[in-house]
Amino acid sequence: MAVFGSLSAVRGQLAHDPRFAAAFDYVAQALDAAAAVRRRIGGVAPGTTDRHELAGGAFALEQAYLSKPRAEAFLESHRKFIDVQVVVAGEEIQEVVDIARLTVDAPYNPERDLIKYLDCKDTSRLSAREGLVAVFFPVDGHISRASAAPVLVRKTVVKVPVG
Repeated sequence: MAVFGSLSAVRGQLAHDPRFAAAFDYVAQALDAAAAVRRRIGGVAPGTTDRHELAGGAFALEQAYLSKPRAEAFLESHRKFIDVQVVVAGEEIQEVVDIARLTVDAPYNPERDLIKYLDCKDTSRLSAREGLVAVFFPVDGHISRASAAPVLVRKTVVKVPVG
C-alpha cells in the first residue's frame, strides 16, 4: 500500500524497515536547499535523468522534465524495486491504484522492471509538490508526470530493492 506525506511522516511510518534508511537520508538532502544533492538535482538538464548509487543496492534517478497531460501518461508498477518519489521543484499529479484492479497492457519487462497497465479512471490522486514523498510498492499501480498544463518538474526517484 502506498505511503504519501511529508518526509518526517513517511519516514516515521517506515522507520521499522531498514531497506529505506539510505533512501530517506538521501531524500533529506534532496529537500535541503543548502545541500549538494539539491543543487545537483537543480542542475539536471530538462529531458534527462542522472543515476546515483546509494547504499544497500538502492539508487536515485535525478530527473528534470516537462509534465504532460494525463492522457499521455500510463499506469505502471515494478517487481524488483519500491519507488520513493520526491518532487524537488514544480508540481505534478500522481495517481495510485492496487494492481489487482488493473489489466496488464505490456507484460513484465525484467530489464526495465516495468509492467504497463491499461488506463483506469478509478485511482486515488496525489498532488505531488516540493517536500512531499510518495512511496509506491509492487502492489501499487501508479502514474507520475501528469498535469493540466506543462510544468518543469525537478524530481528524484529512489529505487529501493524489494528483497
